[in-house]
Amino acid sequence: MGGTGRPFAQGQSGNAAGRPKGSRNRSTLAIEALLDGEAEAITRKVIELALDGDGPALRLCMDRLAPPRKDRHVPFTLPLIRTATDAVEASAALVAAVADGELTPSEASDLGRLVETVIRGIELTDVQERLSRLEGMGK
Repeated sequence: MGGTGRPFAQGQSGNAAGRPKGSRNRSTLAIEALLDGEAEAITRKVIELALDGDGPALRLCMDRLAPPRKDRHVPFTLPLIRTATDAVEASAALVAAVADGELTPSEASDLGRLVETVIRGIELTDVQERLSRLEGMGK
């Protein structure tokens, strides 16, 4: 008992496993039950409204036909990164690509985060190798 008039201690729930994956809200299930069997008629009506020039209906249809892209392929080849020196060269290439107009600053920033991730991996590998060598020397 939590002692505050609540059945469970703070930070603990009655369901330690949590909500099952894929389970849905009661309100979502209720809406689906109401719409069951009407989806085709509703879709047809929205299309008719869109064809008659209804702006929101037209926007809804277009969002389904051609949703806005959240990401796009960036046609830029990063140099191979195997060492910290390579990472510096890759970062310099990103800066040059922005200066030349090949990449936008936000695209270069996203690619720069990839370079940082590779650097962290290189650093972690270096630390592990050093630790292994030190442990080997102590035996």
